[in-house]
Amino acid sequence: MAVITENYDVIVIGAGHAGCEAALAAARLGLETIVFTVSVDSIALMPCNPNIGGSSKGHLVRELDALGGEMGKVIDKTFIQSKMLNASKGPAVHSLRAQADKQEYTRQMRYVMENADHLTIRQAEVTELLTEPFTEMAEGDSDTDKRYRVTGIRTNSGAIYYASAVILASGTYLKARCIYGDISEYTGPNGLQAANHLTESLMQHGITIRRFKTGTPARVDRRSIDFSKMEEQFGDERVVPFSFTTDPELVQKEQVSCWLTYTNEKTHEIIRSNIHRSPLYSGAIEGTGPRYCPSIEDKVMKFPDKDRHQVFVEPEGNYTNEMYLGGMSSSLPEDVQFAMYHTVPGLENAKIARNAYAIEYDCIDPNQLYPTLEFKKIQGFFGAGQVNGSSGYEEAAVQGLMAGINAARKIQGKEMIVLDRSQAYIGVLIDDLVTKENFEPYRMMTSRAEYRLLLRQDNADQRLTSIGYEIGLIDEERYQKLRQKEAAIEAEIKRLESTTIGANDKVQSFLENHGSTLLKSGSTLAELVRRPELSYDMLSPLDPNRPELSYDVIQQVDINIKYDGYIRRQNSQVQQFKKLEKRKLDLEFDYTQIKGLRREAIQKLNQYKPISIGQASRISGVSPADISVLLVYLEQMSRQHK
Repeated sequence: MAVITENYDVIVIGAGHAGCEAALAAARLGLETIVFTVSVDSIALMPCNPNIGGSSKGHLVRELDALGGEMGKVIDKTFIQSKMLNASKGPAVHSLRAQADKQEYTRQMRYVMENADHLTIRQAEVTELLTEPFTEMAEGDSDTDKRYRVTGIRTNSGAIYYASAVILASGTYLKARCIYGDISEYTGPNGLQAANHLTESLMQHGITIRRFKTGTPARVDRRSIDFSKMEEQFGDERVVPFSFTTDPELVQKEQVSCWLTYTNEKTHEIIRSNIHRSPLYSGAIEGTGPRYCPSIEDKVMKFPDKDRHQVFVEPEGNYTNEMYLGGMSSSLPEDVQFAMYHTVPGLENAKIARNAYAIEYDCIDPNQLYPTLEFKKIQGFFGAGQVNGSSGYEEAAVQGLMAGINAARKIQGKEMIVLDRSQAYIGVLIDDLVTKENFEPYRMMTSRAEYRLLLRQDNADQRLTSIGYEIGLIDEERYQKLRQKEAAIEAEIKRLESTTIGANDKVQSFLENHGSTLLKSGSTLAELVRRPELSYDMLSPLDPNRPELSYDVIQQVDINIKYDGYIRRQNSQVQQFKKLEKRKLDLEFDYTQIKGLRREAIQKLNQYKPISIGQASRISGVSPADISVLLVYLEQMSRQHK
């Protein structure tokens, strides 16, 4: 039978948030790229809450933007409400979150994809990974020792597409099953076609598969909600854009409201009385769900002391009446959902447009990946997004970006990019995935980042845009604007450090009015900025020679001066961390050759194949004593080769 055969540089399987960023990155780096999706209409779909950002996730989006990704630009064009979370706390945990117009976000991202040079979009199900042997099998080797090189993919029609690199970004579609009560349908999210055949091909290549679960709440008709019984939630008066390239004035617009209500004891009683009918508790669902985004039945059963749980009622867009019930995802039967939702204040007469459901899907054990996101067993094959065992659009997008960059660089013969834990939340996320044993969907949190005072969302451009420029995703104009911004920050900090004001009546009166200690002698402006009750902006009356500066420069000046001591201390910690990260390890090394390592350490090191001493130190089962043995061995090897 005649079949289509085509050749590309990079193939991306899936066009969700990971697939879009992967495909755009590879194409923008000049590689002929094709992206496969089960439905072109589902490009960048938001099957759960249509929001971007949130605690720590906002950091990821800003980092992605700083490197040259697309998500931040698209959400700036399509948000309907924006808020800076944790604004009353320190700058390390400030996180931007925006509610999107769900359909418009998909349309905008699809438009970008369809008009990108070197990028082809194809609607088809990928059923098989094509490879060739990479190494000869030695006597005594088992199937688990096989190594491959990717050559392309085959679709359900039999068509063959050859490529030097393939990126798996299948999201929650592999053998997907949507479940509520006794209803079980083998579909992807929102009733879309599942990808039922690729899992078998992956397993034939020795890839370990896991079964994870996530879920989504019901959507209800806005016209049937009584908002008078709910608390109105407004967006910020002054909106901060996600993308460093977005003009802040363009995002100052009228915003829609979200609403807050609560479950109650009646809600909880209905859930408890019907918990035996939940597929989560009956055993009908095999997959492991996310700990930090539990279903309402999980919340009620695991936290019996709580008499209520928050329910966020959020619009799905400007041109739909569907409202999302955040905090009430469920897989309970339809009749139980109907009764349960109607006990919530404001939802007594709510008309359900879509039932809540759980979705179960195949994903991989991410320990099978290098920090570059390339599979250890298959050269040129990369994993990105929820198929790597993570949860969330933002976590998926940044993995897609890094996989796209590294697939392109591998083909170009360039060194692949690995961001470490001191450089970016992206580095923390990927390092956690590939070095830790993750038995549930991984979610990014600020508490996971050891150096979070340095990894703020406000300075993502200063940390990462130069890397994006070196990679080739940031153009010269944007890079030069960053250099000018950095120069302005440095110059203003120097000016404040060297500008002294005296203890005159005007200064003392200002300090007294702001509840600040009076001066006994002269003080620099920088010393006053460091006072907790004062800020750079507030000191304007005492600083007549102040230059005209942009908001983001002022913000950086204020933070860098106010937190100078803490930043210096954390930079010192990073220097120690870097020493271990710079001690590279041979990816092909057999750790059974090192005497003194414990058996568990040998097994884990051979399994994970760490790229550095730093990464080895974070592997579960590798002790500080094992790291000492490794360092001694490396020193001995270094002396022998001198």
